[in-house]
Amino acid sequence: MKPARRPAIGAEGEEARRLRPEDHPTVRRIGETPLAELERIGRAEGVRLFAKLEGCNPGGSVKDRAARRIVLDALGRGDLEGRSLLDASSGNTGIAYAMLGAALGFGVTICLPASASVERKRILRAYGARVVETDPLDGSDGAILEARALAAREAECWYYADQYSNPSNPAAHEATTGPELLRQLGGLPPDLFVAGLGTSGTFTGVSRFLERESPGTRRVAVEPDGPFHGLEGMKHMETAIVPPIFRPELAHERAAVSTEAAQAMTRRLAREEGILAGVSSGAAVVAALEVAKRTGARTAVVVFPDGGDRYLSDRFWEQDRDG
Repeated sequence: MKPARRPAIGAEGEEARRLRPEDHPTVRRIGETPLAELERIGRAEGVRLFAKLEGCNPGGSVKDRAARRIVLDALGRGDLEGRSLLDASSGNTGIAYAMLGAALGFGVTICLPASASVERKRILRAYGARVVETDPLDGSDGAILEARALAAREAECWYYADQYSNPSNPAAHEATTGPELLRQLGGLPPDLFVAGLGTSGTFTGVSRFLERESPGTRRVAVEPDGPFHGLEGMKHMETAIVPPIFRPELAHERAAVSTEAAQAMTRRLAREEGILAGVSSGAAVVAALEVAKRTGARTAVVVFPDGGDRYLSDRFWEQDRDG
């Protein structure tokens, strides 16, 4: 399978490429996302609960941060000269790559499970990415294996970004997400930091920062409660291909959350807080409240990886409707 080719960086319209990639307006808009207090849900449980709203990034998710660092590092090495970017994704990182590819002028091919939401697939194609759908029963691991096979078969065609192994992924969060949330709290360390596990880049990178700058913060990694779950983008590490960038020793504890509990909390976030979030955000809130209750934590920061608009076709939104 040959990738869709775009002209190499600098090959067309020198004037159009004078901006350094890091100075492109789309690239510069990534990061500095809001930190919002969940006043109703948190107050009811006696904890100040803050959500880092990563859906406010230009590509709509926390994955914009990792994709930016991965792409800029690759461009700096010349890895995208005459090649297209290839990676596996459950959707959000793929969307971030596709957005950056459209902005900076390189082709993007994404392997993702066929079960990914229709909204994610449409966004990928809207940005011009090529989408290779893999067996939905194999989840994100199937997409990883397909990307590896493509990269091995046609190595000269691709820059295989491999977000699950790429050290630029957690480095992005250590350098940006962690410092941002601590600054937004006025420098006062939270009792808890809670983030879901997918590639683990967000948890690993922020935890490395907090281990150094806020060692009293309890770091909680959240994952589904079993291998067969409906939490898109999250991994049940015991039964999945474990990302090489994952550092389990950084977690003070790992919290398992059911799909049903995460979905119920996601609906609550929309109806009680006015925040339309994805189910991984709901899972992280469930874990944060459980850990806070057990440990007596008074403040918690939870990463909301994306918004709910790219999951509206999921049927769980139809449950518990008023009237």
